[in-house]
Amino acid sequence: MPTSKVAIITGGASGLGLAVAEVFSQKGWRVHIFDLNEASLGNCAFHKVDVSSWESLSSSFDAVFKIEGRLDFVFANAGVMEKGKFFEKHELSSPPPEPDESSIDVNLKGVIKTSYLAQHYFRANTNGDKDCVLIMTSSIAGIYPQAITPLYAAAKAGILNFMRSVAPLFYQEDGIRTYAICPGSVRTNLLPKELWDAYPQEYLTHMDKVTSTVESLVEGAQLQDSLGKKFEKSIVGLTVEIFVDDVYFRDPPDPCNDGMRFVLELMRPKKKEGISEN
Repeated sequence: MPTSKVAIITGGASGLGLAVAEVFSQKGWRVHIFDLNEASLGNCAFHKVDVSSWESLSSSFDAVFKIEGRLDFVFANAGVMEKGKFFEKHELSSPPPEPDESSIDVNLKGVIKTSYLAQHYFRANTNGDKDCVLIMTSSIAGIYPQAITPLYAAAKAGILNFMRSVAPLFYQEDGIRTYAICPGSVRTNLLPKELWDAYPQEYLTHMDKVTSTVESLVEGAQLQDSLGKKFEKSIVGLTVEIFVDDVYFRDPPDPCNDGMRFVLELMRPKKKEGISEN
């Protein structure tokens, strides 16, 4: 059985995915990058993958596991910006053109497919000391309304509720620790240079703060947010907002009343001893 830990990072050929890949590669991990665009990846292995395609994604997961024999960390990070103009006016005498939903196909459906496959191959691990981690990339657009890109915002918000829904059972059934990060605006190639130059530079989120947060979550290291809340390894389903150089642990919404609280408790899986949910 290989002793080096193994990671799969979707959208890892540039931006945040590449930065996280470099962090774990330097730590001696065997890192496999899934992306459509190949880049200079150092010691990382590249696989041309379309995360919106089940065949492309599932066959690549299978190939990695057959090569490595183990899987320890999956970073469901691939994302694209919204295309098209949702509020554009069209001729009223006929139906409008179909909206471009590629941002939902990649940002939400791609994360769901990636998480489903991660669950399967984490279960296939034979190493006895496995501590498998799944992290999904959402965004501040998943927390706050964003009129300029409503489909992107919908996808990123969907990631949060999906993560909170699967995280307790992932941990209770298979010991998979699952989290979501919500970075602010990090200067990557998702937007052109002129837009980044026009953005208030003091409100750009620091890439190294995002990568160090991901590293802490994977390693189960103690992490404290800017309001004094503490993260421990036994906490699952954590949403971490990252803005400039600060982190904030974001709780799910409170029930509207005692009746809803009772209903939610009925639907909640029974917690095993030593597990806390965020």
